[in-house]
Amino acid sequence: MRIALCQIVTGPDPKANLELVADGVRRAAEAGADLAVFPEATMACFGVKLGPLAEPLDGPWAAEVRRLADEAGIAVVAGMFTPADDGRVTNTLLITGRGVDTSYDKIHLFDAFGFAESDTVAPGTSPVVVDLGGTKVGFTTCYDVRFPGLYAALAGQGASVIVTSASWGSGEGKREQWELLVRARALDSTSWVVACGQADPRSIGREPSGKAPTGIGHSLVATPFGQVHAQLADAPDVLVVDVNPAAVEQARQAIPVLANRRF
Repeated sequence: MRIALCQIVTGPDPKANLELVADGVRRAAEAGADLAVFPEATMACFGVKLGPLAEPLDGPWAAEVRRLADEAGIAVVAGMFTPADDGRVTNTLLITGRGVDTSYDKIHLFDAFGFAESDTVAPGTSPVVVDLGGTKVGFTTCYDVRFPGLYAALAGQGASVIVTSASWGSGEGKREQWELLVRARALDSTSWVVACGQADPRSIGREPSGKAPTGIGHSLVATPFGQVHAQLADAPDVLVVDVNPAAVEQARQAIPVLANRRF
């Protein structure tokens, strides 16, 4: 499976951010990718009021992403915000294209490092695994990467590739934590982990404000053995990688943590 990680810096305007999606999808398709992965908060960056921007999955923003995916003939994953029943929003990954049309709602909310995502975002409850061209792919969002049980559960449901879309908060040691966690989750699940984050706004001359997690870049792909397969720097870019499902079977035979686990 060929996957394109589309590392971008989004702003507060969902329409303007669709232009970034269109460019990333075009570049992914030109590179022969089967799947284009965009970060969490592709629809709109954190640090703005999300309620007025949220749209349902059948709204115009998601419809345009579907159109782009269908036109390019590839699958697309993009972070958006949908209305929740309690007045908050849901941090949602839209997964569409190549016969798939579903979504994942972020389960673990980022109530850490002085930021309280749960004030405005309602949590999801269900892991999601889809079949893309014969490869089962699981989905997670940002803070989820700190919870190994979710990755093991996705692998238990058949996922050999796990996508992690993020808008990682900056700060001392945060890049090291990001890289360590992605590699560790690959080992926990003996799966490929494809982790695409927002690029660092500073890389395009935009200074972040407040405590909102607006991205650090350094998107990466980790092998089922926990090795870094490929990685970007901090600026916007597209990384195209080939992931081999056979490596998953090799890892699960050599390191049978899924079969041996007791809890």
